[in-house]
Order: sequence, then C-alpha cells, then structure tokens
Amino acid sequence: MEFRICEVIAITACVLCLLGSAPSIAQKAYITNSDSNNVLVIDTAMNTVIATIAVGKFPQGVAVSPDGRKVYVANELSNTVSVIDTAKDKVTATIPVGIEPAGVAVSPDAKKVYITNFGFSSKSVSVINTENKATTTISVGTGPVGVAVSPDGRKVYVANYDSMTVSVINTARNRVIARIPVGTHPVVEVAVSPDGRKVYVTSLGANTVSVINSATNKVINIIPVGIDPIGLAVSPDGRNLYVANSGSTGKPGTVSVIATANNTVTATIPVGTSPGGLSVNPDGSKIYVANAASNTVSVIDTASNKVIATVSVGRHPVALGLFIQPSPKFHRTPQK
Repeated sequence: MEFRICEVIAITACVLCLLGSAPSIAQKAYITNSDSNNVLVIDTAMNTVIATIAVGKFPQGVAVSPDGRKVYVANELSNTVSVIDTAKDKVTATIPVGIEPAGVAVSPDAKKVYITNFGFSSKSVSVINTENKATTTISVGTGPVGVAVSPDGRKVYVANYDSMTVSVINTARNRVIARIPVGTHPVVEVAVSPDGRKVYVTSLGANTVSVINSATNKVINIIPVGIDPIGLAVSPDGRNLYVANSGSTGKPGTVSVIATANNTVTATIPVGTSPGGLSVNPDGSKIYVANAASNTVSVIDTASNKVIATVSVGRHPVALGLFIQPSPKFHRTPQK
C-alpha cells in the first residue's frame, strides 16, 4: 500500500533592542516538494524562495528543531530522513529509517526525532538521536502518519491512518501507554495545544477534527470542518486552531479557523488547490499553507484571515509538520 498525501489532498520577527537598535530577523520556512525531490527555503520577511535543497525521493514530512538549527525531512520512497543544517541550508546527514516514512516531530530539547513509518501496513515509529542514528523502533497502530510531541516532552502522539486511532507514547520508556479510538474514518495529522491539555486530530473522510483530553486520553469533542482535512496547527497562544481542508478534486481548498475556547469554526479562508501541511509563524501573525496541486504556498494574515501572498514553489508541496523556524533567542548584554 502506498500513501500519497498530496494526491488526496517565517515571517518577520522584530528583534528586541539590545543596547540600541537592531535589524529585523526573519524565520525561514522549509517546504517539501514531493515530486521535485527537494526542499525549498522561503525567507518569510520577503516571502521569496532563497534556496533549493536536494533530498531523498518523495519528501513529505518535515520538522524544524526547537533550537532552529536543524531540519528533518522524511523521504517516503527512499526510506530515509535527510538532516539539514539551517545555517548553510545543506544536507549534512541521511538516516535510514522504516518503510515509507511520512511524519516527523522533534522533542522540545531537540535531542530526539520521531519518524512515522507508513508503508506496507507498517506499525512503527523510528526514534533518531542527536548523533543522527535510529536508536529504537516503537510499535504503534497501522499506517502511522501524523506525529506530535507534548510541550513537556513526556509524550508523543501518533495518528494511525488505517487503525483510526491515536497512539500515546511514553518517551521515557519508548512504549505505547494508550490507544485512543478517533472514529471510523482515516486519521492523518495530529497537533498538541501549547499547554499540553488538548490533542487535535484530523479525520480525512469524516471532514472533522477530534479533540482529545490528554489527561483522560478520551475524545471530548468532534468539530465539523471542510472537505478532507489534513494538516493542522495551533496558534502560539493556544486560542486558535488552523486546519487545511484539501477539498474536492480540482477545486480550491480552504483553511478552517477554530476558536479553541468553544471549538467553533469562526472563519473559512480560501487558499490554493489541495492544501496539505500548514504552519504558524512564531508570533502567530501569519500562517503558511502548502498547496499540493497548485505548487504554491499561501500566506495568511491571521488578523484579517486573508491570503496576503502566494509563493511559487516546487511540484506537489506537502510540508506536513512544523516547518517554520522558531524565534531566535537573544540575551541582553550586561551593562558595565
């Protein structure tokens, strides 16, 4: 069985003044182009492509480490993960993992990377350490795709496409401690709220997002969204959830904006065709959406909920995961 998400389907940050004025520094967005076998780097200050990085075959999942120094790319048809140095925007390592890796997530301390292996009824997650070696394999549900780590790093949540479940992994023991049923339709992506209390999962065929209470590991709400939802991301303040609805074949997709306080859709934003992955920039002011069939990335202003820019990228951009660099950390220099 082969999985092709694209078929079903950062931004300027002002640097604090440090003993005077300082220039603005923008994060970079890393977009996987499945049919181009590369990653395009977008300067989010100007919304222009500044680099093209060759990786493995059919890259899909992507994640920037919390320290912003590395990017991990899941190459589905190469059964590998490419490691990119963000300072040079070059691949520094290629790591063999399981069959058809799809999703990627990095622990908060940047010491572990979790890779879902989707292909041929696979039921595993590979764990990579900082030495760029796959150190262990964890059994999960069938066809794992989306993966996310809790803010405290103690749990990993895996969306199992074929099992219609979410596996909860204890990171200290590398063992599944809970399996959460999330309906009768395939599930694709998963995201955790900034406070770690809620987990969100897209159900592709059901056109819904399931809300899980992380304390009880039970579904507490089901939110109707657009057609065939895939990617999702929570705003940094936790107030909004953004969901990419891949939509009907050949027609533009949408992004649903959900208020997390009451789990209601407050806006629906038209984007490109077959949107898949999306990510929110560090200050929550912009959303970047990869449109697989349009070969573009839509940039949404969260204040107006409108597309303010469209960036042309490679063929079939998917970009499932947190693909925008976090804000750089600055320390005030002590005054003498």
